[in-house]
Amino acid sequence: MSGVITQRVAINAPPKEVFEALMDGRKHAAFTGNPAKLSRKVGGVFRCYGNYIEGVNLAVVSPKLIIQAWRAGNWRKDTYSIVTFKLAKLPKGRTQISFTQIGVPDWDRHNKSKGWHSYYWDRLNAYFAAN
Repeated sequence: MSGVITQRVAINAPPKEVFEALMDGRKHAAFTGNPAKLSRKVGGVFRCYGNYIEGVNLAVVSPKLIIQAWRAGNWRKDTYSIVTFKLAKLPKGRTQISFTQIGVPDWDRHNKSKGWHSYYWDRLNAYFAAN
């Protein structure tokens, strides 16, 4: 069985900067502290967190939308989920990310749900606070 993760978070930076941090390999590595190679093209591949995360871009609309086929290194090789990042402008130069991840293996859903907060949302806010 597989499940869904749904999260809504506020990031303390404008959508364009958040989009860039998520899609630029150098900026992604800066906020995560781990190597990242990212394509911005539909059909382009990405690898993050030292190849622990990998996948393919399904839709990219700067600075509003990223949809990816996404898998973690501890999943079976044929298992992918679909992640969607919707970025919307909030007051005071902030961004709301409406995030969903569909197709997460049930045994890993809790860890991945926590992981998005600790490895992405918290680190993004820390990155923008420092820059």
